[in-house]
Amino acid sequence: MSKDLNSNKIDFLAIGDIVTDAFIRIKDASVHCDINKKNCQICMRFGDKIPYESVTEVKAVGNSPNAAVSAARLGLKSALATNIGSDREGEEAIETLEKEKVNTGLIKTHAGEKTNYHYVLWYEDERTILIKHTEFNYQLPVFNEPRWIYLSSLAENSVPFHHEIASYLTKHPQVKLAFQPGTFQIKLGSEELGDIYKVTEVFFCNVEEAHKILNSSEGKEIGELIKGIHQLGPKIVVITDGPNGAYGSDGKNIWQMPIYPDPAPPLDRTGAGDSFSSTFTSALALGKSIPEALAWAPINSMSVVQKIGAQAGLLKRSDLEEFLKKAPTEYKAKKI
Repeated sequence: MSKDLNSNKIDFLAIGDIVTDAFIRIKDASVHCDINKKNCQICMRFGDKIPYESVTEVKAVGNSPNAAVSAARLGLKSALATNIGSDREGEEAIETLEKEKVNTGLIKTHAGEKTNYHYVLWYEDERTILIKHTEFNYQLPVFNEPRWIYLSSLAENSVPFHHEIASYLTKHPQVKLAFQPGTFQIKLGSEELGDIYKVTEVFFCNVEEAHKILNSSEGKEIGELIKGIHQLGPKIVVITDGPNGAYGSDGKNIWQMPIYPDPAPPLDRTGAGDSFSSTFTSALALGKSIPEALAWAPINSMSVVQKIGAQAGLLKRSDLEEFLKKAPTEYKAKKI
């Protein structure tokens, strides 16, 4: 795909780190959880040689790259702003994205640096990821105004970069921001990133993350969590709740959406949240309402968990709409 970002207006500009994931399939392990099935730990024999079944490399992934590919497959003009090293993984990341028709003109290559590479311990249908982020020199590139910016995971040295993005959005209020915070962004807290929250159009997190962001005790009602996030600035708040589905709010109404039934047991849950958030945002960019966007998002999540990695199961718009036609009668957003 052409790297010229000035020839066509970008619908969806994703900003965030990119990585190659190496999925290591293991079977000689066990999982131990609290009685409420929380605080689970994967356990393996210490000081021993542990066999593994296979290793599968998945290139050009990460919350924001996954979102860029998702948007492109759904028919939007998509681009990614990220940083790579001058290595094989960086070259392969660009090649992978261009095959997906994601514009790579805003990807910066840093000489002498390494592209992010993570190891994914894949056990049954869950994964534990060993991560290491290269601390790139983050700077907002020059680009024509996109319709949407999608912001997600960045490394720990990116705080000034967040403020730069917030400043850009303040100066360009017609550009809408979708914010799906990663682990470090949640850890930073809503006070440090207050300027980002205030310019956010649509915000995504799960129930556990909402409690962390709001410093609230577990058990708080979903309506209170949604209200708390709205008070930080986002106009639209979407909170996912595992098998209980998802909730979306415009500040006046709250809708609850059930999950789309899995055709088979999930193979790998990596990228389920990214596919949900990016599909919801893409639906809004395509002119859909919040209830319609809530109906689109779980379908892509359902499809993604049937494949290895975060992108293999991402659907084209026609395929997603076909699943929607075949949905059970109870699969619809209900106002609560």
